[in-house]
Amino acid sequence: MTTATLLKIGDIAKRTGVSVATLRYYESLNLLYPVERGENNYRYYSSDTIQQVQFIKKAQTLGFSLEDIRRILEVRDHGELPCDLVQVLLQDKINQLETQIQQMIAFKSELENYRDRWSTVLPTQVESDTNEAEVCPLIATVPFAA
Repeated sequence: MTTATLLKIGDIAKRTGVSVATLRYYESLNLLYPVERGENNYRYYSSDTIQQVQFIKKAQTLGFSLEDIRRILEVRDHGELPCDLVQVLLQDKINQLETQIQQMIAFKSELENYRDRWSTVLPTQVESDTNEAEVCPLIATVPFAA
């Protein structure tokens, strides 16, 4: 392949909207195909790199980490379609989200309980119960979790 058919890293950045630093980072993680170096020591990429970067960005929009993406690319590089792995990873993401949603619902309920309980506290009650070292007597009522 001659350098005339290859693209510089800046060209890839412009065409994909991904910074040069990010492209170098992807390369360091082996997410991009190996590059060629010209006589001027510039990095040169094949036009396929644009599709690789677009794949990475699309996979990230689905919540896949760069490590997940590396695993997907490894399967593909071994000549297999990574669709089974993608489905497993996607189900893992769904399970993680479900757990986070449940945790957020529980936390929201806890905050609502504090709001409702504190809305009935009169300012005079707060002032009479205030320790001078406390920043906010309401927050002071929250159990300390170390």
